[in-house]
Amino acid sequence: MRSANLTADQRLTHQAAPAAPVAKAKKARRSGAGQYWLLSLAGLATFFGIWWGAAATGLAPPQFLPTPPEVLARFIELTQAPFANYTLQTHLWSSLMRYLMGFLLAAAIGVPLGLLMGWFRSLDYIVSPLFEILRFIAPIAWVPFAALWFGTGIGGPVLIIFAGAFPPCVVNAYRGAKYVDAKLLEAARMLGASSRMILLEVLLPAALPSIMAGLRVSAGLGWMSLVGAELIVASSGIGYMMVKGQSNIDTPIVMSAMIAIGIVGGLIDVLLRQIENFAMRNRRRALK
Repeated sequence: MRSANLTADQRLTHQAAPAAPVAKAKKARRSGAGQYWLLSLAGLATFFGIWWGAAATGLAPPQFLPTPPEVLARFIELTQAPFANYTLQTHLWSSLMRYLMGFLLAAAIGVPLGLLMGWFRSLDYIVSPLFEILRFIAPIAWVPFAALWFGTGIGGPVLIIFAGAFPPCVVNAYRGAKYVDAKLLEAARMLGASSRMILLEVLLPAALPSIMAGLRVSAGLGWMSLVGAELIVASSGIGYMMVKGQSNIDTPIVMSAMIAIGIVGGLIDVLLRQIENFAMRNRRRALK
């Protein structure tokens, strides 16, 4: 009865009251994000300050530790003048093509295989012994084998990238399938769903978070494996560019290539995070 006797102004005040904590929470989040950005910038400034100080004071020989401006100048120069027959962009493009072939092949085989191993116990028993042996072989250990089989052709780097990217795809898809709620599977069976329908409409959506985590790990390992492959079994690419820079004792070129590797690797991870967010939003909508 008391609420019915409230004036119009009082009712508006009661309705607006919850907005204040929400506004404060948003402001606090913005303030926290600003602080994190400042801390990140401080970390980068400290790193570059130590690097610049060590190079400028002669703590390390200039031939082996150039200053940041010298590396930046060489980085820009490499985008315009060819080195080892190609510009920096062309080397990166060559590396990305190899990387995409190896990574996509690993994801296309590894994710379905992991889901099937998690669903069919007999397949798990057949594949697991061989897989457990192969996944502990470092991708770089495949380099001599790839060089013998493919020389400096595209097959060698793709094989090494596949060797690095494949295990995380299988392991995370397998774990995602194994930890699906048994009640969901029982409900699907009671409704008469076939194994194919359970696999695609129950197992795959439920295992999606684990699959996406595996793809992000796989992408990073594949990119690192690519650079290792190009150090030996390639005639172009960012890893090949580093080898040529090292043989010429040109540290700015080596460091420029390393910076390019880091930038591209970061962009790949950002792209996969966006794909993950999109997939998870769609999954939540489907579950509503």
